[in-house]
Amino acid sequence: MTITTCVFDAYGTLFDVAAAAREAAREPGQDRLAAVWPALAEDWRRKQLEYTWARAITGPHQGFDATTADALDWALELHGLAGNTALRAQLLAAFDHLPAFLEVPGVLATLAQSGLRCAILSNGTPGMLARMVDHAGIS
Repeated sequence: MTITTCVFDAYGTLFDVAAAAREAAREPGQDRLAAVWPALAEDWRRKQLEYTWARAITGPHQGFDATTADALDWALELHGLAGNTALRAQLLAAFDHLPAFLEVPGVLATLAQSGLRCAILSNGTPGMLARMVDHAGIS
């Protein structure tokens, strides 16, 4: 069998899911976030996946954008940052523009030069994925 296509997960494989919290924590006035951002990013991602799995088996479909927001709300509350609507909005906006890991553009270019097609298989909505792919310049 000849391999013709490589399929990648978006979040955590092509795109750095911790980047939204890490970048926001670097901004002036974000001392509380700076103290907890690694744990917040990890908890946000874990809860995002847990909500995705639970919702897939218990009820009607909910878009990954809504699941992402619900998971962020949970993580913000866990880390004492609930109620900061500006931070919430900033993190959700940043999640739509996560950077690709540094090696991703080169790897994808090498695969394409080898004649392989590349695709993304993801829970993300088409809009979420399009914004990240465009932002990272890897379309």
